[in-house]
Amino acid sequence: ALPILGEFARRGVNMTRIESRPARTVLGAYIFFFDLEADTCTGEALQEAVEAVETKSIWLKKLGPFPVLSAKEE
Repeated sequence: ALPILGEFARRGVNMTRIESRPARTVLGAYIFFFDLEADTCTGEALQEAVEAVETKSIWLKKLGPFPVLSAKEE
């Protein structure tokens, strides 16, 4: 079985950010937050990657899409 990050890499899903925080439930348990770039892959690849990660996770919450703003070049 591929590790979690491999599920995204194998399908060409670009991760723009990963962050970990202690879960505060059990010593050594962590919660991970991922920002994924949806424009660089097909919707099907993104859906497959998220579903594969969900099968390997105890708990998964999708926060949904959000726009990314970039600074204007002058």
